[in-house]
Amino acid sequence: MSAVTARSTTAPSAVPSATVRRRRPLRLRTAVLTAVGWLVALFFLAPYLQMLLTALKPTPELMKSPPSYLPSHWQWSNFADVWSLKDPPVSDALLFSLYVAGMSTLLALAVGLPAAYYTARHKFRGRGAFLLLVLVTQMFAPTALLVGIYREMVSLDLTDTAEGLILVNAAFNLPFCIWILNAYFASIPKELEEAAFMDGAGRLGAMVRITLPLALPGVVTALVYTFIGAWNEYVVALTITSSGDRTTLTKAIPGFVTAYQEQWQYLFATSLIAIVPVVVLFVFVERYLISGLTAGGIK
Repeated sequence: MSAVTARSTTAPSAVPSATVRRRRPLRLRTAVLTAVGWLVALFFLAPYLQMLLTALKPTPELMKSPPSYLPSHWQWSNFADVWSLKDPPVSDALLFSLYVAGMSTLLALAVGLPAAYYTARHKFRGRGAFLLLVLVTQMFAPTALLVGIYREMVSLDLTDTAEGLILVNAAFNLPFCIWILNAYFASIPKELEEAAFMDGAGRLGAMVRITLPLALPGVVTALVYTFIGAWNEYVVALTITSSGDRTTLTKAIPGFVTAYQEQWQYLFATSLIAIVPVVVLFVFVERYLISGLTAGGIK
């Protein structure tokens, strides 16, 4: 009886000590992972911090040798001055870039949605070859196709036009739209659409009312990817546009540093301004973006 009593009194005391030993490594691991995460974040944010500090320096301080890391005089007016510049025209370039990127995104989605839906819902001959061909087109960089792109724009009379940039940007981002949307449509059960058919809905009605709302994360992912790709495009815009009122922001930024002028503070200020639309877009769609990127990962 005493032995049983002894075991019953000593056993509970061993459980808390084992739990404490388990918790300590977990806390240490959490602290180490948190520290590593902060270091990685600082590593990637360091260039943007340097851009901000350079954008806040006055012109004489940029010419000092050796240069100082922190500005002695914080020139916040640099961010306001860039909007009044005419060479390059930052405000016009920003609006033009927003227009080109927005219309390129809408065009790519308008073409990619039906193509992705059809390939996900129908098993036709050559379906695999079609998807493979779509994937292969992603392997060609616009730089390698510049001559062909320019000649095509000349034959279509679309040089130095917003429409030419929209077509090229939409075409180069269309393959990703088809692939990500195809994976997402394929993950949605067909039975949901069949139930809508029984209720009297047609194919288009079932797609719009049932499938598209469920595929919203994939649509948002394609939207963000296409917008960022069109927003950051530089080489094609430099090749097929020449007028000042058809200058994208990526094309205007290098104009601050030329053989005749070096305005580094305006260059970095405009570069930071160019990041804002993408950050704002990401903030609004971030909750949909993660699930969209992992579409098709689980069967």
